[in-house]
Amino acid sequence: MVVEPCSGSVMDIGTVAKPHDRLAGTLADEMAAVNRLIRQRMASEHAPRIPEVTAHLVEAGGKRLRPMLTLAAARLCGYDGPHHIHLAATVEFIHTATLLHDDVVDESGQRRGRPTANLLWDNKSSVLVGDYLFARSFQLMVETGSLRVLDILANAAATIAEGEVLQLSAAQNLATDEAVYLQVVRGKTAALFSAATQVGGVIAGASAERIQALYDYGDALGIAFQIADDLLDYQGDSTATGKNVGDDFREQKLTLPVIKAVAQASTQERMFWQRTIEQGKQRDGDLDTALALMEKYGTLGATRDDAVGWADKARAALDVLPDDPIRDMLRDLAEYVVARLN
Repeated sequence: MVVEPCSGSVMDIGTVAKPHDRLAGTLADEMAAVNRLIRQRMASEHAPRIPEVTAHLVEAGGKRLRPMLTLAAARLCGYDGPHHIHLAATVEFIHTATLLHDDVVDESGQRRGRPTANLLWDNKSSVLVGDYLFARSFQLMVETGSLRVLDILANAAATIAEGEVLQLSAAQNLATDEAVYLQVVRGKTAALFSAATQVGGVIAGASAERIQALYDYGDALGIAFQIADDLLDYQGDSTATGKNVGDDFREQKLTLPVIKAVAQASTQERMFWQRTIEQGKQRDGDLDTALALMEKYGTLGATRDDAVGWADKARAALDVLPDDPIRDMLRDLAEYVVARLN
């Protein structure tokens, strides 16, 4: 199946190896070192529940995309030292900590097709182990000896928490517009993508121009990634996404397709959104009505266009970076994020 995920490009997702798989193969030795460091640092001499909870999530699969971005950025900028391994593990610990906390906040029972840690143990364990991983991540940052790296990742951790808190007030408020949505996405998703790529350039001693390009790539990639995920909730294949179509609707999440529909709604249609999203009073057939309203105003297509636009920005940001197979893989990764939408 040939799709055109970004302007001026074509990707055959049926026959070409997925970009993150090619990236994983290229970085296999370094990722093995990252995984060894993660296992070593998630250990606890006095609290065996910590490695139990952490291992359940860390070893559940997943693409390890964020740490791979750090390794890729460092190699692309010519780094030959050991500290990109520390930074990749740091990024994965921050990501894992946020997942543990998110599952408690969202009262989730499943992640990556498995029961969540808070379901298998309890909310207290998930929160406290998440805190432990945050602390471990800061220990790893310090070991690089770079105050700038510490500044970037500490700011990213604060931005992630800020984005999550903002989402609490925005998620079910019909006054939430696209600017607020973008602020939430930049916080809860893009902040760690951009920090992951940026610190790879910093540890390699890259030029300011290249470090900025890596930041811009990660930021745009993270935004495209989240918009695509939000869109897949309404038109994705549940066997591929691991989510049922309409889960966000049932959970009263005000994501971009709905925000666009609310902005164009008639008075009667707005009352529908108030009942289903703000008040959570949902009935049989409401999902079909929601999908019909999105179809009426073309919001699914408009959301896809936004995702493609951000993916294009990610690809363009790479132009100032060295001509290298890894740069090509990062460009293909930006394409693949939106190729999933076809």
